[in-house]
Amino acid sequence: MPNYLALDASTEACSVALCLENNITSEFELCPQSHSIVLLPMIDRLLKQANVKLAELDGLIFGRGPGSFTGVRIGVGVAQGLAFSAELPVVGVSTLQAMAQLAYEKYQQEEVITTIDARMSEVYAGLYRLNNKGVMTAVVEETVLPPAKLAEYLSAHTTCCYGVGSGWDAYPSDLESLKINKGSPDILFPNAKAMLTIAEPDFMNGDAVSAEEAQPVYVRDTVSWKKLPGRE
Repeated sequence: MPNYLALDASTEACSVALCLENNITSEFELCPQSHSIVLLPMIDRLLKQANVKLAELDGLIFGRGPGSFTGVRIGVGVAQGLAFSAELPVVGVSTLQAMAQLAYEKYQQEEVITTIDARMSEVYAGLYRLNNKGVMTAVVEETVLPPAKLAEYLSAHTTCCYGVGSGWDAYPSDLESLKINKGSPDILFPNAKAMLTIAEPDFMNGDAVSAEEAQPVYVRDTVSWKKLPGRE
């Protein structure tokens, strides 16, 4: 694998991963509403620990959303700034897909429903299956909808599989029957480490873009970022 830096700030979590000569180092932190403070120091630490400069890498990967409007914008903005300064190509990765990939890499789950609490009584959701290259791939278009309607949305493609993401905890009565793993999922948030595997084929196929072309994916146009207890 070439040398890449991946970053994500799209949810309550903030994460960074560095792949250098096939060695992967990473940092992950739950830091609601502190991404603008935490993200750049995390990146700086990884680069210094590896004794590598950003311009020596082959590309930059960023979590493109969906998630918090503010978090997605911070992640994309940091990615654009770093990539522009170091003249690196970039690839955006779905945060929903990243969680599905993590479920495969950690637990060998090959079919995964991912949900993120989208506030406003809705979830961002997607369904992913493993392809023959070891990458979890979308089966349906990522969507935002009331949790009670997710079963109908997925009915033609699956009825029950492994579930990850914060949506299951936010709307357990509406969603619990859709997943085989009971209770709170072990994987609640995306991790930049999983984005390395997803993005590599895009780099190899020449599908990376310039910093100016890096775009967020919000799935919907407006989000109410409802404050949670203890996270004001």
